[in-house]
Amino acid sequence: MKRTPIYDVYSHYEGVKLIDFGGWELPVNYSSGILAEHEAVRTKVGLFDVSHMGECLVTGETATDFLDYLCTNAIRGMQKGEVMYTMMCYPNGTVVDDLLIYCRDRTSYLVVMNASNIEKDLAWMQDGVPFPGKERPTIVDLSDRTVLLALQGPLAVQVLTKLIPECSDMPSFTYRSPCAVGEVMSLISRTGYTGEDGFELYCASEDGKLLWNTLLEAGVEEGIIPCGLGCRDTLRLEAKLPLYGHEISDSITPLEANLGVFVRLEKEDFCGRDALAKQKDEGVPRTLRGVEMVDKAVPRSGCEVFLDDELIGFVTSGTKSPTLDIFCAYVLIRRDIKLKFGDEVTIEIHGKRKRAKLVKTPFYKHGKRYDEER
Repeated sequence: MKRTPIYDVYSHYEGVKLIDFGGWELPVNYSSGILAEHEAVRTKVGLFDVSHMGECLVTGETATDFLDYLCTNAIRGMQKGEVMYTMMCYPNGTVVDDLLIYCRDRTSYLVVMNASNIEKDLAWMQDGVPFPGKERPTIVDLSDRTVLLALQGPLAVQVLTKLIPECSDMPSFTYRSPCAVGEVMSLISRTGYTGEDGFELYCASEDGKLLWNTLLEAGVEEGIIPCGLGCRDTLRLEAKLPLYGHEISDSITPLEANLGVFVRLEKEDFCGRDALAKQKDEGVPRTLRGVEMVDKAVPRSGCEVFLDDELIGFVTSGTKSPTLDIFCAYVLIRRDIKLKFGDEVTIEIHGKRKRAKLVKTPFYKHGKRYDEER
């Protein structure tokens, strides 16, 4: 299995639980456990090693045109220092991957990819996506050379300010580079995958261990703890942050996943635009909704969803929410069936139909749960 450059540090921690995650040996949790790590990120601060994620550099005179055609969002409007969430789609409108794009200048961009999709994404960018009439930019894979750490939680800014005072003024979805974090030169962005404030820090792979230890030492007073993949998933699910292969995939479009805000159909062209425009005009066939279980049970990805005895969809992701203490899930269901909040469906879990009700999402946002006034 693959291992990140930080592996030799945390693999010796007492109580760490390591698992095979897409061919990577990664911590699902440390000695504190998933619930304590989840709570730390919601109330204090946690540190994640997410160096299994992929990065590539896209450079050249056609870099902006290429990425604007490759992606659903408006890359052409980005300014230096900005970060943008977007997706790249197949011609049929389904999703190749979702990405973060870092604008260095009009001829240079850093692209961050999901770990399980690195090879596929690079192949799509280099040879797959039809880029009409123009030369492709240079695409260089930086994944093996890069460490990515995520400092997340309401006290993340308090921790990082000790090392870089100016980070407190960074707006969301912007970055600074280069920055000296202790002795480590890093790129720092105000981004994350937890639904909380926080930062993601990139550095050279050989500096990763030092950066990890520097951040943990800086956060002692704030109660920082290392966090694993287990709470990363419960945190993102509560905050309605999509996971590739679940809420979006090569069989689900961004419009079905209710991610239309990141699809700029007004652009002149991008890969998948015609299919998505047609889907919008003719009616999006499915929609992503949130449910809270009425009957106690954990809905898992792939569980079938029924209205009376009619199959209407399936679960994309489900869990027991540590913050809300409820069993909840996202379901992809037929859009022509008009269901309102509070209406009940059933989900088949271990061969038994369990009741669930449709609720507002995200389940958690900025300190409030879905059933509180925002």
